[in-house]
This record gives sequence, structure tokens and C-alpha cells, in this order.
Amino acid sequence: MKTVLMVAEKPSLAQSIARILSRGSMSSRKGLNGTCSVHEYTGTFTGQLVRFKMTSVCGHVMTLDFLGKYNKWDKVDPAELFSQAPTEKKEANPKLNMVKFLQVEGKGCDYIVLWLDCDKEGENICFEVLDAVLPVMNQAHSGEKTVFRARFSSITDTDICTAMVRLGEPDHNEALSVDARQELDLRIGCAFTRFQTKYFQGKYGNLDSSLISFGPCQTPTLGFCVERHDKIQSFKPETYWVLQAKVDADKDRSLLLDWDRVRVFDREIAQMFLNMTKLEKEAQVEATSRKEKAKQRPLALNTVEMLRVASSSLGMGPQHAMQTAERLYTQGYISYPRTETTHYPESFDLKGPLRQQANHPYWADTVKRLLAEGINRPRKGHDAGDHPPITPMKSATEAELGSEAWRLYEYITRHFIATVSHDCKYLQSTISFRIGPERFTCTGKTVISPGFTEIMPWQSVPLEESLPTCQRGDTFTVAEVKMLEKQTSPPDYLTEAELITLMEKHGIGTDASIPVHINNICQRNYVVVESGRRLKPTNLGIVLVHGYYKIDAELVLPTIRSAVEKQLNLIAQGKADYRQVLGHTLDVFKRKFHYFVDSIAGMDELMEVSFSPLAATGKPLSRCGKCHRFMKYIQAKPSRLHCSHCDETYTLPQNGTIKLYKELRCPLDDFELVLWSSGSRGKSYPLCPYCSNHPPFRDMKKGTGCNECTHPTCQHSLSMLGIGQCVECESGVLVLDPTSGPKWRVACNRCNVVAHCFENAHRVRVSADTCGTCEAALLDVDFNKARSPLPGDGTQHTGCVFCDPVFQELVELKHAASCHPMHRGPGRRQGRGRGRGRRPAGKPGTRRPKDKMSALAAYFV
Repeated sequence: MKTVLMVAEKPSLAQSIARILSRGSMSSRKGLNGTCSVHEYTGTFTGQLVRFKMTSVCGHVMTLDFLGKYNKWDKVDPAELFSQAPTEKKEANPKLNMVKFLQVEGKGCDYIVLWLDCDKEGENICFEVLDAVLPVMNQAHSGEKTVFRARFSSITDTDICTAMVRLGEPDHNEALSVDARQELDLRIGCAFTRFQTKYFQGKYGNLDSSLISFGPCQTPTLGFCVERHDKIQSFKPETYWVLQAKVDADKDRSLLLDWDRVRVFDREIAQMFLNMTKLEKEAQVEATSRKEKAKQRPLALNTVEMLRVASSSLGMGPQHAMQTAERLYTQGYISYPRTETTHYPESFDLKGPLRQQANHPYWADTVKRLLAEGINRPRKGHDAGDHPPITPMKSATEAELGSEAWRLYEYITRHFIATVSHDCKYLQSTISFRIGPERFTCTGKTVISPGFTEIMPWQSVPLEESLPTCQRGDTFTVAEVKMLEKQTSPPDYLTEAELITLMEKHGIGTDASIPVHINNICQRNYVVVESGRRLKPTNLGIVLVHGYYKIDAELVLPTIRSAVEKQLNLIAQGKADYRQVLGHTLDVFKRKFHYFVDSIAGMDELMEVSFSPLAATGKPLSRCGKCHRFMKYIQAKPSRLHCSHCDETYTLPQNGTIKLYKELRCPLDDFELVLWSSGSRGKSYPLCPYCSNHPPFRDMKKGTGCNECTHPTCQHSLSMLGIGQCVECESGVLVLDPTSGPKWRVACNRCNVVAHCFENAHRVRVSADTCGTCEAALLDVDFNKARSPLPGDGTQHTGCVFCDPVFQELVELKHAASCHPMHRGPGRRQGRGRGRGRRPAGKPGTRRPKDKMSALAAYFV
């Protein structure tokens, strides 16, 4: 029996597709990576009985990165990244072992069906999967087709079964366009980002951003926000005047009339018009009109419109809204949420999704009436040729989805029902008056048929009082005519919804990447999100954009990126050569980069106005080992120490606090040690600023502290304070925190495991002796006599935290509350540990007996 491997983009998607195709008769098991399941069942394929294996990836299998030294900022000139730096595809998430997992499952298979998302990114992932699987599949007979592509827009029985019947092939051109975009963004973004980050962080201390990033799409996105900020700052209000008239319609009410001239900017002219009208006692009707009008139902919903509404009306940021929509899609509640299309094809079954809502407690009556009376064909929108508009696929309630997902689902469903409803019809009445020489107008609206506004009440025609019946020549008594003084007001800061509109208009990003670019400028501290989800640029964001304008406006204007996106689309359509587009675009940006570097003084002049130099920032903390003067601690991101005398800057671990460590000095370079801490519930360790930036030993990494230093005699080093291999990550060592008393801690120097132990002990020291069972270092503990846990009146005890029964009762293992990413353990288990100090693997201090480790691991909380 032959085997068919089927691969979806997410585990939940794979399970749903397998359940539909197998009609529930499947068996499931976990794959070797522990994340992706494999669902197996038998069925027919190409007219023969086969065994199906349905599994998934978790997004992209591979990611593009530079090779070797080109990943190190200090080793390479950023200009080399445009052409000389070689790139390679690496596993996007090494922890998942996705390539090996796919090869294990694909070995011996005869066919592969790709169920990846049906967009350009999905096509790209198709070929990542094929690169991993094809070499291990059975060889095909001459001319036999073995690779198939399923295309679908929703997780419904009908759509999935139809896709299985109409299998096609993956589109290599679309995959190439994604490869081109990835390489352009990597090379251009890294080159500019590395240069300006090193340049400005080396000069200014209060930028408050860990990365001064540049992106071909991110920077024009920021440019839109700063452009609006500049308009607000340069706005000068002007005073203007309007006339407002009021006439008596009958005894009980009056009508407020609008001046046909709208407004004038000269007070004397306005006063003249007022003088000409205020003495008049009557307003004469010059014309009346009654016209039936229609407010059109909305176009079918695409991604950009969904994101706009989510931000402006639901209070959801674009990225959060996109993540929520993707979750609704994988759970089968809505169709594919990434689409540019606002037009339903003639063959689309509109009544099917509508019937799903016929018993919903909120809109059942509206839906049943539409089904009974006949739906209205949706308006003709734009057909981008990708996916149908976003459509609800099954009924759901708030209790079922949760409040966040429900709000988005409710809007999507109401919008869909509105597209098949009738337009809202209303009667607009207008009366034109003359008061003296001036004309005034009054308008009223009366709803005839609410149409789609019944399901979208926020779109309703506002209720207005009906106008009195009158005809030309009738007169009304003038109650008053007055002049109002007003001022023009500046525009407000861009909302996310307005920014999304601008990005779509100018071709910046795609429907899938727009939320990412907006999120990036927020995370980089270039803009802050204020009430109403308005985006206000920070000083850093403003200065960067003004600097780009000063040096090369095309770096921030949307024109050049829009042109690049058009070229990428031509690659996807097979109309442009991948290599030519890549080479030409990189050549253009390489020239721009060299000009930017040569002209950086222009941006620097703007920086000097807004930010303080390193020497004038921060507060004195610890002494430099070279000049023995105090270095200043700069707390703003990225936190660092700066010696103004030596003009040297030393980076520090982030996301924690730094203080002086007992005025102790490093025996290697005489720098005063500092203590980094992630908080009372986290971990802390001393570090030498110089050693952390210039590791003195080969096995030390840059950015590490004394808890990873292998100096053989220093009292703060791993050699003196290390205990034994970590109980969780296997590559780290548990190190005693000598500053943690009386609530003593032992923490891993790689991952975020923390063991709280020996509370209220006077002193804890690492012994030179090792445990005879597991070869970990022993601990000498002096307990408080009044609170000693030792039997009798004992206060001193030496033992192993892993094996000693007394100590095992006194250890509580936790995960640190907050850690720098440096402290996270590696993704895969490497099968060899590291003991105390510099002992090689296999020597004393590396063995970890499973029974003792299991006993200690039982304290995880």
C-alpha cells in the first residue's frame, strides 16, 4: 500500500483537515518534535487504496540569515552585507527540529499533498517542505506526478473535500517573490540598522531604544506618522465667521438654517452680511425638494478593511486583530483572513454561510427574513484573484469564543449579512430660504427602509426632525440671526486605521505584513499609541525621519518601496527575473547606503538638538580599570557603562537592574564589578564590564557574567561558585548566588531555572569536595540556631543539593521571574552537560543521575 504525506501550516489546521477527509476514523500520535501531531487513516488517492499521513509545520520551516562572521556586528563593515555577505537558509525554530521531523515522516512516502495557506508565503513554505521531504521519499516512476497542492479558503467540509478533488501544483514564481523580499529586507535592513545603531548609540545616552532599526517598509510607515506630526506642528489656526439663522416652523419648534456661503475669513465682511440680514423679519422659501436617496451596503470584507475597523471601532491593534482572525480561521469559524478581494465570484454559495446564522440569538430574525425574501447580490468590488472575501463559516457565541475573538467574529458576521442585505433608503428634504440678500438652507432625512443598517446599526442614517410642508413663496418668521466666531483646527495624529489606508494606497507592505510594520515602529519606540489608537511619534522617530529627508528623502518616501513591490509582484506572475530584480534593487540601495554613511553628519546635527551625549548622561557608578575614574551608568535602553576619560562604552545585560558589587574588582583587568539582578524573585550575578564585552576565555560568550567565567581562582567565577549541571537545560550549570542571603538562591547560568534554598541560613559556601554519588560540588551551610532545620541543636551541615535528604527538603525550584534572552536555555538537548568550572564533559561534575534529578524536579512550580 502506498503512502501519501499531507502537510498543513499549523497543527490545529492539520487536525481539522484530517478529521474532515477521514470522516473521523483516524488515529493520532505525537511527532518526534513533540509539537506537531501525525494523523493517519486509509482512503483512496489517484484511484488506489493508500495510507494517509496528515501532519503540519509551524509557519516557515526555514529563515534566511548571513553566514559566519557576517552575523557579528563588530567583525564586518555593514556595506559588505549588500553583495559580499553570503546567506543561507537556516531552520526558523531550531527547537522544533522541523527538518528532521519532516524527513522522518516523509521517508518512504510515495506522494505529498501540500495544504499550506494559499498566499505567497504559503507557496514559499511549500518549497521549504519539499526541500526537506523529496530526498527521502520513494523514487517516482518515469513521468509520475508525486507533488500536489491543495487550494482552499475555509476549513469547511465542502471546501476541503473540493480542494482534495481539484489538486494542483505549487507556484514556484510566487515562492521566488517571497525569497526576493526576504533577501532584500535582510540585506538592506541589516546594513542600515547596524550602521546607525552603532553610530548613534556610541554618541548619545538617552535614545531609549535598544535598536535604531531601518526597514524598507518600516521606515516609510514611520514617515507617514511624522508627516502628520509636522502638519500639526506647523499648523497656524485662522479665525473665521459664520452666520446662523433660526426661523419659527410653528408654535412649538424652530428650524436652524445653514448659511450657503458657509464661512468668511474677514470679520468686517461677515459683519456686513449680518447687518444686511438681522433686520429682516421674514424668511422667504425660494425652493423645496424631496428626493429619495440610498446609502449603499458595504463591499465584501477584505483584510485591510477588517484591520481598519478592528483598530477604529473595536480598539484592537492590527497585529492583535490579525492573530485573532487567524485563530478564528484555523478553528473553522471564518474563511481565510488574508485576502485583497472585495468581490464574491458568481459561483460562490452565499446562502450556505447565511443559513449557518439562521438560529443565532442576535440576528436570526434578519437572516430568516433575507432567506425567505431573497438575498441581494453583493456589490461588485475588486477581484485580486487570491481568496474570496472574509466570510463567517459557522455560527458561534461569545461564550464559545471569548470576548476578544467574539468582538471580531461578530463584526465579520454582521458585515457579511450586510453585504447581502438591501441598501438603506431614505427621503431627503431640502428647503432653501432667502433672508434679505443672503440664502440659507435646511435639510431633513426620513428613513424609508433601514436595509443593511438593521444589522449594522452604527451605520444608520441619523434621526432628524421632519421638515414642515411648504412651497415656494411661503414665509417663516425669523427668530434670530447671529454671527459666530470660530477657528480652524489642526489635523489630529494618525489613527492606525488611517495609517493602514495610507500604506495600502501607496503599496507599502502586504495585507499580511502591514500589521507587522506598524507593530515594529511601536516596539522600536518610534511612536506611542495614544487614546483612540492614535500614533504619536517620539523624539527619536521624528529625528530619524527628518534626518532621512535631509540626506535622502527616498529612504523614507513610499515611492521607492512601492516600485520594489511592483517588481516583486512581476516575479510572482512570472514576468520578471528573480536575479535581475534582486541585483538591481540591491545595487540601488547600496549606492544610497554609501551616500547615507558619507552624509550622516546631517542627521547627527538633528540628533544633537534632541539628545544628550554619552558623557553628559547617566550617573557615576563603578570605576574604570584603565583610568580608575568613575564610569557613568546609562539606564536608558540599551543600558550601558561609559567612561568619558577613555571614551569607551561597555554594554550590560538588559531588562534588569545594575548596582555596584561591594567595590570588588576583577583580578584580570581591575574593573569594579557590578551586580545585575532581574528582581527579588529572579536571579542575579556579578559581572566585570570589561570581561563581559571582551571575554577573556575561549569558552566565554560576549555579554556573560562571572557566573560563566572559568577563571580558576577568582572568588566570583563559575569555577568557585558552580555546583553541578542544570536540572532542566543540560548545557547550563547551577551557580550559587553569594548575594542572595538570607533567602539563598542557586541559579542556572544559561536558562531561567532558580532554586530557592536554606532560608535564614547565616552563610552558604561551595565546598572544594564533590558528591560521591553525582559528583556535584557540596555546599557548606551555617544555619540560624533558632531556626535550624537540622536534627538536635545542629547548625552546620555539608551536603549535596541533589542527593542529601536534608537538603532536598530545603530546595524549591522555580523559573526566574524575568530574564534577558541570553539566559534562556538552548532549544535542543545536546546529550552532554557541563560540570563545575572548566571540567570537560565526562569528567567529575558532569553526571546527572535520573533518580536524583527527578526528585529535585518534583519541586517545580
